Amino acid sequence: MARTMTSDARKKDTREKIELGGLIVKAGLRYEKRALLLGALIDVARRIKGEEGERSRLTEIGAEAFGNDDQ
Repeated sequence: MARTMTSDARKKDTREKIELGGLIVKAGLRYEKRALLLGALIDVARRIKGEEGERSRLTEIGAEAFGNDDQ
């Protein structure tokens, strides 16, 4: 039997997906092919597994980009 999401859960899920899409736009990748974007995300997911240094490096880059919202 399939579970149905509550209205609040659907709204939360939709909001999260919209926010994640906004990250693609913020990164300057709006017009890239979906296959490229998915491939890049899969590659990053593999590279950061157990690699605290790479995870920290990428987090720093992202934090800096969020800090530049006012520009």
